This record gives sequence, structure tokens and C-alpha cells, in this order.
Amino acid sequence: MRGHIKKRGKDTWSLVVPTGLAKPKQKWFTVRGTKKAAEAELSRLLNEVSTGGFVAAPNMRVDAYLDRWLADYAKPNVAAKTYERYQEIVDGNIKPALGSIQLSKLKPMAIQSFYSDSLASGRKDRKGGLSPRSVLHFHRVLHKAMAQAVKWQLLSRNPVDAVEAPRPERREMRALDPKETAELLRKLEGTNLRVPVLVLASTGLRRGELLALKWKEVDLDRATLVVSSALEETKAGGVRFKQPKTGRSRRKVALPSLTVEALRAHKLEQTAARLKLGPAYANNDLVFSEPDGSVWAPDTFSSLFATFISRSDLKHVRLHDMRHSHASQLLLADIHPKVVSERLGHSSIAITMDTYSHLLPGMQEDAATKIDASMRAAFGTKTEQ
Repeated sequence: MRGHIKKRGKDTWSLVVPTGLAKPKQKWFTVRGTKKAAEAELSRLLNEVSTGGFVAAPNMRVDAYLDRWLADYAKPNVAAKTYERYQEIVDGNIKPALGSIQLSKLKPMAIQSFYSDSLASGRKDRKGGLSPRSVLHFHRVLHKAMAQAVKWQLLSRNPVDAVEAPRPERREMRALDPKETAELLRKLEGTNLRVPVLVLASTGLRRGELLALKWKEVDLDRATLVVSSALEETKAGGVRFKQPKTGRSRRKVALPSLTVEALRAHKLEQTAARLKLGPAYANNDLVFSEPDGSVWAPDTFSSLFATFISRSDLKHVRLHDMRHSHASQLLLADIHPKVVSERLGHSSIAITMDTYSHLLPGMQEDAATKIDASMRAAFGTKTEQ
């Protein structure tokens, strides 16, 4: 398979490459530089054709491609909240920086420059840069989009693979110990937040899972609940029920007796409120709802909790920290990580350990002590004092 070079002007060359495809049978490229550089580029393109890596990409800009990717891939395949975030990143950050580039000409250097500019002056007011974590989100979205372009045979390789992603510092995780959890729950006495926060702290449920929970999924006699759905809130779609986050998010969780007692009392109060309101009560069978039985929007729930914390003398605590606290307390109590992973609904035990092992500085020392005792017992020697 041979192509050829035509001189077009000073330091400008046209490359004619046979594509091996029915249409187009050949593709023209323009190269600026020396003839030697043009010959090297022709050789590279011919190699791509012969190895099956060549893609005769259409004349499509990055912004047009990203719009297609959002509509044809992201929207049908990811959760509504995830799609909303993808769209915000694409429209607000990636397209303004890279959108005018032809898709087939998007190079790693342009992407790396986009990351550098975002870190230096990426804020909308141009008065400072964005955090490495924010830019890492850009990187992940762009990589996913370009990987799909390769699958759709619009690109022969993913240019984001050759780009160095930002490395943000690990975000400090706030995990309450049992005494701090008890203090928080005491502060919440008399509010409609106490029981749902208790459930979060004692089960590790996600916010959306908690607010989607129905009484038919709670067995107070057997002290269990079943997670089968989650509540999601987006700007475009409002509040809706959806499938849990992963396959293992659909799970049965055992309840502590303290939580069972609180739920029994809560159910009685909820029944009394329903009878008082009569037909005006929206009987959705929800364990936690607005006073009239309607869905408790996740953002409203979080805002109420954040307002309570800001007005209290407690250290800053996020609602999601209840989940972190549950996991860390179980691991500190020597509960097997597999059990913790199952309660949290993680897709694998590796995620659990990667997320929470740094909260347990004594785990390595404890492991060393136990293996030392085991080996000394096998050798018949005593442990050094």
C-alpha cells in the first residue's frame, strides 16, 4: 500500500493516503514543514492503515462531537444526576477551551494546556484557578467521551491517554466516633431529623436510599430493611425514584435494636399524622417524608441538616459523614471489611478498604503484632517485652 506526496507551497505538502475503505478510497492531509517531516507523517499514516488503526474521521469539531456524545451515549446510559454533571462540565469548561478544534486534530498538548489554564485561572470570574479535584473531573469526562469516539471509529486512539491528570490531595474525611454520634443525636432530639440521621449513622445508607425507603421494605420484627431504590434530584427532572447506584447497592441491612425502637415510635407518630390530615395526606408508604406524606427532596433534607449544624455548637459535619462514620466505627470494632462493604452497598471490598483504611492508623501495627505472635508460637519463642 503506497501513498504519495505533493508539494503545495513553501514548506507545505499534501499527503494522499489510500484508506483501504470503499469510501473514501483515499484521504488528503496537509503537512507544514520539511519534506522529510512530510515523508515521516505519510509513513505513520500508511502504517495505521495497514494495521487497522486508521480512521477516516469526518470533518467534525470537538464541540459538535461532545453534543452528540451527551445525547447519544451519556443521556441513555448514565443516571440523570450524572448526566447533568457531565453536561455542566462539557458546556461550561471543555467546549469553551477545546470546542473549536477539529476532532481528528485534538492533540494531548492542547488538552494538557487546558488543564494548566484551568488550574491557574479557571474560575468563572478569572480571579483564580480551580482545584486539582475539579480539573480531575474534567479529565475523567473528556477521557470517557474520547474513548467513545474511538469505539465509534471517529478516532484511532484516545488523545487523553497521553495527558497527565491532576493529582488532588486526598480529601480529609470527617468520621464521628460513637460519643460524637451520640452527642449529635442528642442535639437532634425533638426535630424531624433525629430518626433519619440515626438510621444513616447505624446503617450506612446513602441519602437517596434513605429517602426512597418504604415501610414495606422494613421488617421491624426481624430488624432488617431492604434497599431496592433511591431518590434522585436534578435541576431538569426534579425528584424521581431510580434503581440503586450499583448491583450490590440492592441489599438487606440488619438494624440495631436502638434503631428498631426509634422506627417503631416514628411509625406511630407518622400514623397519627396521617389520620389527622385524612385525604390530604399523600400515602406513599415512605418511611421518611414531608409532614403531608409527600416525597422529601434530597436537597431540602441536606439543607435542613446543614442549617441545624451551622446553628449548633457542633464541629462541621456533613450529612454524608454519617455514612463514613458508620463504616469507620465498624472497622475499628474489628468487623470484617466484607461485612462493612455489604452494608454500604459497595461494588467490591477493594473500594471499602481504599476509602476507609487511612482512617485506621493502627491496622498495620495490629497486623504486625498478630503475625509476630503467630510466628513466635510456631517457633516456640516468647514475644519480646
